[in-house]
Amino acid sequence: MDKNTDKLILKTTKFGEVEVDKNTIFDFVAPIIGFSDLTKYTIIDYKPDSPFKWLQSIEDMDLAFPITLCSFFGIDYQFNIPDEEAKKLEIENPDDIFVCNIVNIPSSNPQGATVNMLAPIVVNLSNKKAMQIILKNTDFQVRHKLFENKETKE
Repeated sequence: MDKNTDKLILKTTKFGEVEVDKNTIFDFVAPIIGFSDLTKYTIIDYKPDSPFKWLQSIEDMDLAFPITLCSFFGIDYQFNIPDEEAKKLEIENPDDIFVCNIVNIPSSNPQGATVNMLAPIVVNLSNKKAMQIILKNTDFQVRHKLFENKETKE
């Protein structure tokens, strides 16, 4: 990190050298499932026109999760953040919340991509605190298909 700038150069495995603003680094107050030792992430907009972004670990340059917004795919996605999680994130204003979801894109079949709607990533933009929340008492799925096979009916 360069102490004289608000920029950080990451040497990522997936994207090579990437410059990020230090103000876009999120501190996970509860880790992403399966990655308990990693708490600092940023979002990389590798292809600006793409509906997919990347949640890049600051601590492990090999780790980047594809993420998206369910609304981009016309998916109605609303849930309540449990009080305990809202306290951990120190949420005071609902407008400060950013929600995204981790995507699984099979390399052999990108049209088979699924989104994890059961465990969204929730970020409080006002203080940069984030966490993956596991939703309870819901019909949301871990592997919700992004691209439905739609047949044309005449």
